[in-house]
Amino acid sequence: MSATHSHEGMLPRGTLMIAGALVAFALTATTAVRVFHIPPVASPVALRTAEHIAPVQTRNIRFIDRKDGAVVIQDSDTGATAYVIEPGMKTGFVRAVMRGLARDRMMRGIGSTPPFTLTLWKDGQLSLTDTVTKRTTEMTAFGTDNRAAFLILLANAGKTQ
Repeated sequence: MSATHSHEGMLPRGTLMIAGALVAFALTATTAVRVFHIPPVASPVALRTAEHIAPVQTRNIRFIDRKDGAVVIQDSDTGATAYVIEPGMKTGFVRAVMRGLARDRMMRGIGSTPPFTLTLWKDGQLSLTDTVTKRTTEMTAFGTDNRAAFLILLANAGKTQ
């Protein structure tokens, strides 16, 4: 008794051709970038540095969790309270950004003491930079409402020279 075993027909020929075309495209695109020295898209930080865009206003802030679930945003230079996010307030974006930055610090063994710098730039961009890890989050990229949630924190902050 002889059983024939065939793999014919397991994958349709069209599927294999499409997969081969995708691999060829990826290799061609990668080669083109390398051969023609196509630069990567510059980060906002690099663009601001290259174009000498100055900060208009900055504030060093610290996020402090309270036992009641509120988050106190403190000016780390003066110790003044910049803003308090009470439990139940619709501030999910601020909390999400804060939690992401805190998680990054926790993974690196950094505590919550070092401040973050919130900066409004001359070109209208708004960024939040971790002063220790140098990780920068561009607030403008998240839309006007989310940007406004952080822009409030600059109220009454000192102007930079």
